[in-house]
Amino acid sequence: MSNPIPPLNRLIAAKAIRGFGDGFVSLLLPVYLLNLGLTAFQVGLIATTTLLGSGILTLLIGVQASRFHHRPLLLAACALMAFTGLGVASLESFWPLMLVALVGTLNPSGGDVSVFMPVEHAMLARNVEGPRRTAAFARYSLTGTLFGALGALAAAIPGLLAPAAGVPAQTAIKGMFVLYALLALVMAGLYRGLPSRPAMQAAEAPSALGPSKKRVYVLAALFSLDAFGGGFVVQSLIALWLYQRFGLSMEAAGSIFFWTGLLTAFSYLVAARIASRIGLVKTMVYTHLPSSLCLIAIPFCADLAYAVILLLVRSALSQMDVPTRSSYVMAIVTPQERAAAASVTSVPRSLAAAASPALAGYLLGISSFGWPLIVGGAVKIIYDVLLLAMFSRVRPPEEISFP
Repeated sequence: MSNPIPPLNRLIAAKAIRGFGDGFVSLLLPVYLLNLGLTAFQVGLIATTTLLGSGILTLLIGVQASRFHHRPLLLAACALMAFTGLGVASLESFWPLMLVALVGTLNPSGGDVSVFMPVEHAMLARNVEGPRRTAAFARYSLTGTLFGALGALAAAIPGLLAPAAGVPAQTAIKGMFVLYALLALVMAGLYRGLPSRPAMQAAEAPSALGPSKKRVYVLAALFSLDAFGGGFVVQSLIALWLYQRFGLSMEAAGSIFFWTGLLTAFSYLVAARIASRIGLVKTMVYTHLPSSLCLIAIPFCADLAYAVILLLVRSALSQMDVPTRSSYVMAIVTPQERAAAASVTSVPRSLAAAASPALAGYLLGISSFGWPLIVGGAVKIIYDVLLLAMFSRVRPPEEISFP
C-alpha cells in the first residue's frame, strides 16, 4: 500500500504535467523574447538552440540509459527543468538566454522534445507489450497533448492578471516561467515512486543497439527529414507568424492552440484504432500526407478564419504518427535495445529540427507571407513517400496477418 499508483500511471501523469508546462512556454517564449527587444531571427536562433541542446542531452541519456537506474535519470531531468524555468525568468540578455536554451529543457515545439522521453518510452514499453502497446502510447501521447492544450490556454493568464494585479505584463510572464520550474518539482514527486529499474531489466545485460541497428538508423534518418520540415512550423513560430500576419493577440492565440491541441490529443485514440486495421506505417503516412497539404495551403489564406480552419484540420491529422511511430520503433527492436532505439530515432529528429527554426525566423523576418509553412509541408511530404516505400513491408509480429 506504500506505492498505490502504478508505474504506467505515474509516467502518464508526469507526461501530462510536462505537456501543460510546454503548452504555455511555447506560446509565451516568443512574446517574452520580443518584449526583451530581441529580433525574430534571434527568437528563431533560441528555438534552434533549445532543440539542439535537447537532442544532444537526449542522445547521451538514451544510449547510456541501460547502464544506469532509470529513476535517478528522470529526477536529474526534473532538476534541469527547474533550473531552466528559473534561468529564463531571471535573465534578460541574448547570450545568457542562449546558454539556458542549450542546456535546459525549453520546448518551443509544443510536442515532446525532451530528455525525459527515451527513458519514459523504454519503461512504458516494458509495462505494456503486444497489441496493447500502441493503445498505451496513444493514451500517453493523448494525455500530454491534452494538457498541452490546457497549457496553451494558460498562456493568456499574464495578459488577464497583470492589469488586475497592477504589474507589467512582462513580470507576469516571468511568473509563468517560475511556475514551469515548480511543475518540475511535482514531476519529481511522481518519479520518486517509480521502480529504479523496470521489472526483469536488472537481470539483463545492458545493451545499446545490436541486431536492429540498421533499420533503426534508417528510421532515424527518415524521422530526421520529417523533423527538419517540422522545425519550420514549431508552435512558437506559428504563433509568431499569426502575430505578424493577422495581429493576433496572446489570448486569441491561446484559444486557437487550445483547440488545435485538443484535436491532436483525441486524434491519438483514432490513430490506435486505424493502426489496428491497416497497420502502423500506413497509419503514419495516410494521415500525415493530407495534413502537410493543409500546411502548404495556410499561407495563401487572406482571412484569419480560413487559416484557423486549416490549422484545425492539420491538427486533427498531423500527429497521428506520434503514438504509432513510438509503438512501431518499440515493436521492431529487442527489449534490450528499446531505450537506445527511442533515443537514436528521436535525437536526430531534435538535431534536424534544430536547423529549421533559425531559417524560419529569418524568412519571417523578411516576409510575413508564410514561406516556412510551405517549405515545412513540402519536406514532410517527401518524408511520407520515402517511409511508405521503405518500411511498408517491415511489420511488427502482431501485424503479420494484415493484408
